[in-house]
Amino acid sequence: MIDYSEAQIWGLIVVLGVGTFLIRFSFLGLIGNRRLPPLVLRLLRYTPVAVLPGMVAPLVLSPAATGGSFDPARALAALATLAIGIAFRSVLGAMAAGAATLYAALWLLA
Repeated sequence: MIDYSEAQIWGLIVVLGVGTFLIRFSFLGLIGNRRLPPLVLRLLRYTPVAVLPGMVAPLVLSPAATGGSFDPARALAALATLAIGIAFRSVLGAMAAGAATLYAALWLLA
């Protein structure tokens, strides 16, 4: 492992913060007050749908809590969350069903 000094760590944090700001400013600040083409607006609606599965899938397929090995309890919780979310179109209901399923499956499978 590389040992970084405190100044190097803070320098890295500042550089990454400025980089993140510039990436967001390039889209929001420079063209934020202009009308976007209808095609771009239509495609931007699908951004959360594209990003969330990419964030959730690794947590379900190889969770850190199990050392990276597949866990049936987490898979069941993900399926319950998806099913309730689709059936009732309720985010809070899906979250509650997923949490309840996870805890029940962990208790039953342990």
